[in-house]
Order: sequence, then C-alpha cells, then structure tokens
Amino acid sequence: MKQSVFTLIQNTPLTASVHELKLRGDCSAITAPGQFVQVSVPGKFLRRPFSVCDCEDDVLTLCVRKSGAGTHALCAMEPGAQLDLLTGLGNGFYTRHVTPMPLLVGGGSGVGALYGLAKELCERGKIVTVAMGFRTAADVYYVNQFQDLGADVYVYTEDGSRGGAGMATDAVGLNHSELFACGPLAMLEELDALEERDAQFSLEARMGCGFGACMGCTIETVNGPRRVCADGPVFPGKAVLW
Repeated sequence: MKQSVFTLIQNTPLTASVHELKLRGDCSAITAPGQFVQVSVPGKFLRRPFSVCDCEDDVLTLCVRKSGAGTHALCAMEPGAQLDLLTGLGNGFYTRHVTPMPLLVGGGSGVGALYGLAKELCERGKIVTVAMGFRTAADVYYVNQFQDLGADVYVYTEDGSRGGAGMATDAVGLNHSELFACGPLAMLEELDALEERDAQFSLEARMGCGFGACMGCTIETVNGPRRVCADGPVFPGKAVLW
C-alpha cells in the first residue's frame, strides 16, 4: 500500500452516470489487475474504493459511477485537481496459469474493473471473450475499448435495446475455458452457481479503511470470515457463502 497525491488529467463522461478519470501519479504499488484504490474526496470523511481500470506508466484510469455525493463530486472535478490516494490495495486476479479461452463477465460498474485483466490476457495471446450486462443501451460503455484490445465482445441489456436481450449471466453459455467476473453480488452468485469451470470473482463492497483494519467489509466463505479489502477483492469460485 502506498499513499500518494495524484493529479486529475482527464475527466471523460462515458454515460450519464459513468465517468472515466485519468490521474497522473505514483502507480508503483499497483502490481496486478483486479486491485483497487481508495480515493479521498475533499470534504468527505471516508475514502471511496474504486477498482483499477488500467495502469500504464504513471497514468491511472478509473471508471467512476455517480451514486452518491462523493462520486458526484469526483465526476464534477476539472483537470488539474489533486487527489490523495491509497494505491496497491487488495489481491488481484491470479493470472499465472490462465487457460487459452478466458471469459470475462462484467455487470454495470464492474465492467471497467475487467479492462486491465483483458489487456494483460490479450497481450499474452489468449482468446478473450468479454460479456457485459447493462439495464439499457444508454448505460453501455467500454465496448470499443475492449474490442480495440482484440477481445470478442458481447453486450446484454435487460430491455433488449442493445445487443442481446437478457442478463450478463447468459454468457456462461458461450464457449470458454475459465471465468472471471465483477459486478453486483446477485450476478456473481448466479454465475458461481452456473459455472462448472475454474472461476474468479471480484467483489464490490462498502469499505471503511480499505486495508483490513476496520473489518467493515467482512464476508463469510467456506474458509471462515474473510475481508473483501485485504483477503480479496478477488475470490475463487465456490469459496463465497453468498
């Protein structure tokens, strides 16, 4: 874990509720896709956790969904603003022995959390399939970004206004050799029940400290209580007691 001051260099609206923030600073503590950062929002007591979308040299990319006062304030910031971050938090995806045809499933704000993983796996020559689930066409983002990496992309919307009509969980029917997923707990629970291959799930949780001291993000697993921030946020399939 490292505490550093980052400078906002770009703030791009992707949808009405999701912004892509690019920040320049010391990214040396970020070592694996699936890790997260804690951002101190001016005027707010608790830091906000965000999955790392991408990290290249000294530029960190976050996809931030406006859901409360803190995230609304972040998405309204102009380039040049400075933010205090804790970086290098959590255990990311285990990628050392990824099989040839990984399937990445993202739901809502969990989509951005899979970009860095897709980037690494495509660079290693894996045949990567990315499935995204949203409510409507207006909520869809990052399709082109994943396609530019070389991934095959499938979009599902609940109302059928873009891509296939249905849920991201429908993607388990696609040909794949193992599964990686991030999104709402209900989506992850259903995927865990349906998936028969190796799987890894990145959990989203409310956090206090972000590094395991407050125990506020504790969940139950087959191995007993575990903290999403320090023991996760990535957990293997069949490990979480949903």
